[in-house]
This record gives sequence, structure tokens and C-alpha cells, in this order.
Amino acid sequence: MVKYSEEIRIKVAIDVLEGGLSENEAARKYGMSHVTVNEWVAAYSKHGAAGLLTKQTYRTFTGEQKQYILEDMHKNRLSYKGAAKKHDVPDRSIRKWERLYQSEGPGGLYIERRGRVASKEPLEGLEENTSNVDELIKENQRLRMEVAYLKKFECLSSGKGLITNDDKAHVIYELRHEFNVKELVKIADIPRSTYYYHVKKWSNPDKYADVKTEMRRLFNDELKCRAGYRTMTREIRKTSQINHKTVQRLMKELGLRCMVRRKKYRSYKGDQGKAAPNVLKRDFNAVAPNEKWVTDVTEFHLFGQKIYLSPIMDLYNREIVTYTISSRPTFSMVTEMLQDSFKKLPEQHKLIVHSDQGWQYQHKHYQHMLSERGITQSMSRKGNCLDNSVIENFFGILKTELLYIQEFDSLEEFIQELHQYMHYYNHRRTKQKLRGLSPVEYRLQSSIAA
Repeated sequence: MVKYSEEIRIKVAIDVLEGGLSENEAARKYGMSHVTVNEWVAAYSKHGAAGLLTKQTYRTFTGEQKQYILEDMHKNRLSYKGAAKKHDVPDRSIRKWERLYQSEGPGGLYIERRGRVASKEPLEGLEENTSNVDELIKENQRLRMEVAYLKKFECLSSGKGLITNDDKAHVIYELRHEFNVKELVKIADIPRSTYYYHVKKWSNPDKYADVKTEMRRLFNDELKCRAGYRTMTREIRKTSQINHKTVQRLMKELGLRCMVRRKKYRSYKGDQGKAAPNVLKRDFNAVAPNEKWVTDVTEFHLFGQKIYLSPIMDLYNREIVTYTISSRPTFSMVTEMLQDSFKKLPEQHKLIVHSDQGWQYQHKHYQHMLSERGITQSMSRKGNCLDNSVIENFFGILKTELLYIQEFDSLEEFIQELHQYMHYYNHRRTKQKLRGLSPVEYRLQSSIAA
């Protein structure tokens, strides 16, 4: 049973008697039984604050007193609660006397009952029958308890998925007045201490309330359901310090589940291209910007039409330097992308541009554009996407974080969302390899440090 301080008892009684709250409203406000509130109000009304400050002791009543209280209740047509208030007696005691009066008559009120009274002359076989009846009663009570627990659990925890100890504690708390808590925790299969831990925790303020609000906003509005607990940890740590395990636990509680699915891709290792050698040789690390660029073309199929995306990525910080979107995989799509990227390229450089063996990259004009700017061309081996795995990995991330988890009403809406995602990828999407920064943040921080 939860113990309440004297200050809380007095405050609850004053809220009911002077604050205008009903007993049921006060019970809901303070998270307790209305029966408890009723008893405190009755004690305060009769004895003032002293009735709640002093430790209550059990009172004994004579048979005459019990009979007088019952007769007064019947004569004045009082309810159990009304009689309890008038005579300062717990209403459960009056209910008990009433049952004795109806089953045994007035004489039953005069019999002193302490513990179980053994029969002086037990009949043969009576003990065995009584034992069987007791077992049946206990079994019936247990079944009733299990049914009530399952029904209440279905109401309180539907749609949450994973069943937690907090869910079980809520169900037990709801049934605590109807059944024994000690038996309920056995059905729920949790320790009694765990139940009381969760009950106590509910009364304490949630220290992660602001963090949870920010996590919901980031996950739904900015990260578009693409963030796991590592990405969320990096985002939250921009404003407050928090452990990654705490973030993982809070995301599980809030039901924030990353919609991105992981995929592995293996390809045949073919021969090296003839148009240009494989200069990059899978060395995807760069020590400075504009040292190594990779490019490729990917296809999207929506609403019976195809859309093509051609980006260039800087391997220094995995930033998308520029990109073009087209409804057809034309050569101009690649040349326009290349011309736009030249605007961001300094005059002095030692740039390598790597691609697969697509026909666009074997075109003489494409090769001439690179050589004019002093750019070294590198190409993957035939049929081997691993030689250009960084840009292939970007396409996988793009499709799992945009195409596979969102629904679009039109092709125009998809193109608009694609532009927004490219900005999000460069400016908002953080990476562990970039010290928890986005590609643009990492480049700007590196330029300041230099």
C-alpha cells in the first residue's frame, strides 16, 4: 500500500472541502483511490487537521454499537458512505456488519471474530471437502484475475508493439483495487519491486521531456524518418550532452524507428576499361577538397516514367559538388553537370575524376573537356561497381531514405523532394566519419582550421 505524507492528506482534504473539487476529481488529480480521499475528508471534517496528523489506530466496536449504527443507517436511509461519515467508521466495516446481520441475524454482530475459528466437532470428511472448495475458489479467482489482466492490457497497450515492464505496471496499477497486487505481479511475470519502481517513477517529472519533444521534431520534420539512434545522438548533442544508449532507449519508447533498410551488393570483377585506366584503384580517401571526384548516373522509375540523376561527389567530405536531373539519359545531362562543377574548381589543382565505363564517360567530347582543365580521368573495370562503390553507396542511401519510405502524388512532387534531399544530404545529414558533421560543415570547419 502506498504511504502518503501528512501534508498531502491535509492538502487533498482542503482541496475537496474548500477548493471546490469533488472526491473523484481529487482522486484523479493526485492519482489515488476515491475511497482514500473519502476517508481523509471525513476525518478532517470531524477532527480537523489533527485527524490526519495523528497515527490512526484500529477501533473496536461492541455488538450494541454495531447494531445501533446499522439501525440508524436503515432508519435514516443513509448510504454506506453516509453512515461512515456520520459515525466516523470505515464504510468497509459497515458493509461487513451488514453482511453478518443479513446472514446470521443480530446475534452475528455480538460474536467476537479473530482469525479462523476451528469447529469444535468437525464432521468426518468435512476438512477434505473444505480444502477442495478452497482450491476451487482460489483457482476461480486466479482465472478471473488473468482474464481481467489480459483485457486491461489489451486496452492500455494496444498498438505499442513491444511489451515493456512499464506497460505491465500500468495494468497492475489499474487493477490494484480489484485484485491483490502480490498475485497480479505473478501473472505479469515481473518482480514486485519493479512494479513499485515504475509507480514511483510516474510521480516524478520526466527529465527527458524536452529531449523527447526535440527528437520527435527532428525525426519527423527534418530527418524524414531516416535517422537511427547514432544519427539522432549526433543531432541531439548539438544542443545537449546525452549518452547514445539513452537516445536508443528513448527512441524505442517513442516508437521512432528508422525506415531505411540496409542492402549489400556484390558484383563481378571484370577487366579494366580501355578508354581510361583505373587511376583511383579504390583509394577513396582524399586529404583535401577537389582532389578526387567520383560520378555516375542512376535511374528512378515512377508513374510509368523514368527520371535520371547525374551527380559529382567529392571524396574529401562526400559532398555532392553539383548534379543534374533529366527525363532522358542524354549526353548533355553529363556535360552540363561537368560545366557547372568547373565553376567550383580552382585554377590550380590535381583533380582525378573517376567513373564507370558508361558510354557518356567514353565519349571523346567528355574526355576533351576533362583534359582541357587538366583533370585526370579514371574509370572502373568492366562490370565492377566496387571500383566506384562510394557513389553507388550514395545512390543506395538516396533511394532508401527518399524513394522507398515516401509516397508521392506526382512526378513533379518527387523531383521537388529530390532537390530538397540533395540539400539535406549536403547540409543536414551528419556522418560519423566526418566527426559527426555534415559534408558542408566539415568542409567549412576544415577551411577555417587551414
